[in-house]
Amino acid sequence: MMKIFGISGSSGSGKTTLLEKIIPVLCAHGIKVSTIKHTHHQFDMDKPGKDSFRQREAGAGEVMLASSKRWALLHELRDEEEPEIEKLIKHMTPVDLVLVEGFKFNNHPKIEVYRPSYGRDPLWPNDPTIVAVASDENITTDGRDILDLNDFKAISLYILDYLNLEKADA
Repeated sequence: MMKIFGISGSSGSGKTTLLEKIIPVLCAHGIKVSTIKHTHHQFDMDKPGKDSFRQREAGAGEVMLASSKRWALLHELRDEEEPEIEKLIKHMTPVDLVLVEGFKFNNHPKIEVYRPSYGRDPLWPNDPTIVAVASDENITTDGRDILDLNDFKAISLYILDYLNLEKADA
């Protein structure tokens, strides 16, 4: 069964940068990692005029793009509700760990990236699923673990230990 762990925080706090830094560390420990990112923005990986775009516009519910390097499945929700993370993950190839960016209201353990200097309220006081806070300043969190945002190795090891994932020597 795939383990799920999230990186949460306000927009612009550094969630993607943190993921970008910890993924290679996790992989170096022999962990197979995939990611899933939630966005509130309208997005399209396809380009108007391309065959796949035209097929979706014609009404196809799903269009798969495939090459010798990668494949992608585009699924149009049309009038369907946005799916829950558990349903989305079922479409993924099994790995050891799925790192989740966003989906902050989902019930999986998370680290919040929190930068007090940004002037935004932290999420952790009202979210029991946030088990640790990664910050670039000294803060108090009422019992949650505090991690140095710039210590990517320590954050990676924290996730592995929290999830009880076996790690190889890196």
